Amino acid sequence: MGFFEKIKNGLTRTREAMNSTVGNLFMAFSGPDDDFFDELEENLILADMGVETSVHAVEALRERVKNQRLSDPDLVREALKDILVEMLNVGDQSLQLNGKPAVVLVIGVNGVGKTTTIGKLAKRLTEDGKNVLLCAADTFRAAAADQLEIWAGRANVPIIRQNEGADPASVLFDAISAARARSSDVILCDTAGRLHNKQNLMNELGKMGRIIERELPGTDHEVLLVLDGTTGQNGLQQAKLFSDTVPVTGIILTKLDGTAKGGIVIAVADTLKIPVKYIGVGEQVDDLMEFQARDFVDALF
Repeated sequence: MGFFEKIKNGLTRTREAMNSTVGNLFMAFSGPDDDFFDELEENLILADMGVETSVHAVEALRERVKNQRLSDPDLVREALKDILVEMLNVGDQSLQLNGKPAVVLVIGVNGVGKTTTIGKLAKRLTEDGKNVLLCAADTFRAAAADQLEIWAGRANVPIIRQNEGADPASVLFDAISAARARSSDVILCDTAGRLHNKQNLMNELGKMGRIIERELPGTDHEVLLVLDGTTGQNGLQQAKLFSDTVPVTGIILTKLDGTAKGGIVIAVADTLKIPVKYIGVGEQVDDLMEFQARDFVDALF
């Protein structure tokens, strides 16, 4: 199955929701008047793009329709798609892994699919020829390291772990030492998801960041926030809280195959100006896909 077909299949429920709102509006299109724009804004909100992002998109479309004198529904629809692509293109969507070893901190609340995502990402990077090491720095949640170890076995990569309750920064320090000894290219580091205690989380991640800066100056350091696509606007609130706490460099949206709320991808990118780097569109190990804005928008319509 091709890249676009996988995204299209994974976004079936979201696309059906979009077609029942935005799609029907274009089918009944009689001209780009105020009623059309007001209804479009309402329908984009229903597609879970959020109020702020929906208003932004419709205002941009109004301006484009006026400047380009668009009246054909197909041209107006394509203009909307172009605007959504522009809203998604807010930064470099590729993973920055320069230096050796590069470090990827994976953050997110419990239950969003963080451990599974790390396992899938490890598999992808290994297939790309990278020497990957996993770091089990979520020492707060019972069995978190055990779950990550299972994925390390599936991806056939080594893992560094300590006992439950250990200092996460200490686990990361051990992982950096091991990565040097093994000539690893990338460290994928799991972290605790205690968003309800922001101060502890900030202190913990801040300490880990200082370890990276001290031990690996000049190497790339990504902070990827994993969000559950089925949570919609709650996911956006999580993203805001995390980005207030740590310097998030990219978003991974999971579980988009089981939700009608895929519009949250656009809301997150537009509101926070953080690029979406990967999306999860299925349960298989190869269903974590590099994000491509144009293919995503085409799959929605």
